[in-house]
Amino acid sequence: MPTEIVGLVPAAGLGSRLEPIPCSKELFPVGFATHPVYGKPHPKVVSQYLLEHMQRAGAGKAYFVLRKGKWDIPNYFGDGTQLGMHLAYLIMGRPYGTPFSLDQAYPFIQGKQVVFGFPDILFEPKNAFEQLLKRQQETEADVVLGLYKVPSPHKWDMVKTDDGGRVEHIVRKPLCTDLTYGWAIACWGARFTQFMHAHLEQIQEQVQERGQEVSVGEVIQEGIHNGLSVQSVCFDDSSCLDIGTPEDLRQAIKTLS
Repeated sequence: MPTEIVGLVPAAGLGSRLEPIPCSKELFPVGFATHPVYGKPHPKVVSQYLLEHMQRAGAGKAYFVLRKGKWDIPNYFGDGTQLGMHLAYLIMGRPYGTPFSLDQAYPFIQGKQVVFGFPDILFEPKNAFEQLLKRQQETEADVVLGLYKVPSPHKWDMVKTDDGGRVEHIVRKPLCTDLTYGWAIACWGARFTQFMHAHLEQIQEQVQERGQEVSVGEVIQEGIHNGLSVQSVCFDDSSCLDIGTPEDLRQAIKTLS
């Protein structure tokens, strides 16, 4: 029986780089879409692009992980009926970075195939997740990353691969590097979900003491160190935009409006 595909969406951030805005950054309108009920063009919020990518890849449900107070997100999307998906909402428990937020979904995603993306990042092509899932099937990798050439490496987790696409190393937001690819999306299987859960339990006290957040890239790098297989797909002819930054938001509005 095929493994169920589920989407995982971290939405616990403060959106401080765009302050002040009148809504959660995940609901910032970028472009337009035809309303599924009224049949008229209406503003399309940025996180809808990610959900549509997940749906095309076969995800029938997705889990948002929220920070308390960001109730405008479930108020807007509801149960996902208008998108043709089942949506559920979890509340962030441990404020030590995105992996700890994602681990809130652990009881619900065990044994499942996960497609993961950031709700404030726009990316291409439309079948990006499908390509990641295909690479995972071909290579039996634990994780597959979608890589993009990024103009500002200090804002991204940068990735070094071998000639076959195997990920050798991930560097978190380096101030200076000769690496050109950063990762923006991912898919992973049950083995990485279990590894991340166990690893976060192991380092929680240490992270709490030092007061620094952990990134998803750092957890994947630790997985590589512990023998997990991580592959990649390079989208050389496509782009990604982090609309959590004013400069990329300006470009996205100009392109999609």
